Amino acid sequence: MEAVFRVEGDRVFTSEHAGGPWHPSMQHGGAPSSLVVWAAERIPTPQPMHVARLTIDLMRPVPVAPLTLETEVVREGRKIQLCAVRLFAEGVEVVRATVLKVRALAIDLPDTVPAVPLDVPGPEAGRDEPQVSNKFLAGVSMRAVKGGFLRLGPGAIWFRPNRPIVEGSSISQAMRTVLAADCGNGVGSVLDFKKWTFINADLTVTFARPPVGDWILLNSEMMLGADGAGLAVSRLGDAQGYFGSAIQCLVVEPR
Repeated sequence: MEAVFRVEGDRVFTSEHAGGPWHPSMQHGGAPSSLVVWAAERIPTPQPMHVARLTIDLMRPVPVAPLTLETEVVREGRKIQLCAVRLFAEGVEVVRATVLKVRALAIDLPDTVPAVPLDVPGPEAGRDEPQVSNKFLAGVSMRAVKGGFLRLGPGAIWFRPNRPIVEGSSISQAMRTVLAADCGNGVGSVLDFKKWTFINADLTVTFARPPVGDWILLNSEMMLGADGAGLAVSRLGDAQGYFGSAIQCLVVEPR
């Protein structure tokens, strides 16, 4: 399958498969978010580390067009590394992100520390949610176990990407997670998609531990105010239980 992106040095070539739900010329937020993680994970660390937190600000709509990629290490330490990743379209900054990595160290936790088990069924019990009208999500398998995508009310959906994100590279577990996490406003929507837009201006994802397996769970709900703002809040899970959370700040408008 054709990948969403092809990266050559600092140049990013975008395929049509990055297209999102809001406009054919705009990328789905999961596309640049997973690209940001790919770029951050390629930055060498002094010892093994994994992504603990991603914060991505969507400065402007990200076009389905060539981009320029910039990365830097903001802080280098023995236990953490803070990276900055920026994407530009024709010289204009469209994405500004920071990625925090934490050193990987096996520790024995006390028996009193509880696991956080799932409270919904696994993907094998889910209902397929086809996304033929959305170029990016057409390359993602979705199985709903509570509610449904763009159905009103809280929902829980398992996500599995099928299309490569960056040509020649595998999809890391953190990339799988942020790809799914950007869909929280669709999983937990309380507004009719045909009558309202609720675009996220940012995305913050936190990891208590690295996820495992091909499927990532989003258990999401939406909270709205009367002033055109809102939040989509998601718990993130895998086959072993919940491992993290995601928050999107929303800009809400009638169509």
